Amino acid sequence: LIAKMPTIAAWSYRYAEGLPFTYPQNRLGYAENFLYMMFSLPTEEYVPDPFFVKALDLIMILHADHEQNASTSTVRLAGSSESNPFASISAGIASLWGPAHGGANEAVINMLVDIVESDNDVPYYINRAKDKEDRFRLMGFGHRVYKNNDPRATIIRETCHELLAHVGKDSKYQDLFDTAVEIERIALEDDYFVSRNLYPNVDFYSGIILLAMGIPFRYCYLPEHTTLLYRRTRITPIHGLSAG
Repeated sequence: LIAKMPTIAAWSYRYAEGLPFTYPQNRLGYAENFLYMMFSLPTEEYVPDPFFVKALDLIMILHADHEQNASTSTVRLAGSSESNPFASISAGIASLWGPAHGGANEAVINMLVDIVESDNDVPYYINRAKDKEDRFRLMGFGHRVYKNNDPRATIIRETCHELLAHVGKDSKYQDLFDTAVEIERIALEDDYFVSRNLYPNVDFYSGIILLAMGIPFRYCYLPEHTTLLYRRTRITPIHGLSAG
């Protein structure tokens, strides 16, 4: 089942985009195969970017450390009735589909889009986050389990910055990346966030990495690339792919 997941996800994406299905290659590793099936074309050779492969491998490993969350509990509850593994995992995926669970990194990207498209700078939003009367919150900060620091974020931060440097200044998403880096810099130097142990968590970085690789989000809308990123709406194409 784990081996089939990249094919299922990649083919869902290809169907939604009207692209021909690409079969997996036995010579490729797990993350390499996923990227190959997502983005290769029959008219030219495609070699998965080593930076993308490393980042995707890391994201998958780090997200396996997620304790007894909603989707894990759902799988165990469904499995307790002796349903088969495919049905149990499908139930877990349905739970993960909810924006309050699998949508954390999407919320980060939505926040970055809102900031970039506004007429205000990052300090303006930092001050809003500190205002108890303001409902605005910095997405991707703090964690219910990792109270002091998310160790996964510490690991993934370096890969995130390496990937941003690799993508370079020509990226159409560079404004989002620069905004994320500025938010991180200011928050880590601000006593309000430091005293409350509000550090970037793994979702703050994973969303940026997935976006840089071109992997689509369900509810995000970027004017520059509407084919990869669906509009922010609860009405999702049935074959849409969630980065969550």
